[in-house]
Amino acid sequence: MKEFKRITLLCGHYGSGKTNVAVNMALELKKQRDRVAIADLDIVNPYFRSKDSSDEFEDNGIRLICSEFANSNVDIPALPQDMYAITDDKDLSVIIDVGGDDRGALALGRLAPQIKEENDYEMLMVINCYRPLTRDALSTIEVMREIECAGHIKFTGIINNSNLGEITTPEDVLSSVSYANEVAKMSDLPLVYTTVSENIYNDLCDKIEDLLPLSLQARPV
Repeated sequence: MKEFKRITLLCGHYGSGKTNVAVNMALELKKQRDRVAIADLDIVNPYFRSKDSSDEFEDNGIRLICSEFANSNVDIPALPQDMYAITDDKDLSVIIDVGGDDRGALALGRLAPQIKEENDYEMLMVINCYRPLTRDALSTIEVMREIECAGHIKFTGIINNSNLGEITTPEDVLSSVSYANEVAKMSDLPLVYTTVSENIYNDLCDKIEDLLPLSLQARPV
């Protein structure tokens, strides 16, 4: 994995898989740094979120910053009480799972001035061409611009996380590369990673540059 900034923000359309990317990046970051946190700023309480991996974070000494209502039946848009540790504690390295789309990115606006002032961050757009509203580069760019407007931070790079979940084949990943390259070209941003499930990584590691293997986040029983 490339060298991390102190703050890494991951945004994307609903269903892009950004939460799974965030979980994997937090676990990797912990191998490099002592004090690590993953922050879930998703205020719309989606089905699949970073709190699902809370036991794994605890086992690995990773701090979890999330709403007290996460994974509950209480449907109240709520921000984590301790979210300002993200900007105030400069010794803490943080992966931020920003909410989906522009609505989810609104919470980021509260932290944006301090994040930009410190200027030790990456803002990465997680894209997935197999989702209905981001099937082509133009539609994906539109989503990117909406998120930037809501969150008040410009993207610095792209992660191609195009997948079909557990049924993803090597061919599915290969066929998404041209889409990701087009998004990168249209946005004038670097394609930082293309992700792939660990079980098919060996099939693609010599075919795709900057390939990042991911383990799938376990769903709670």
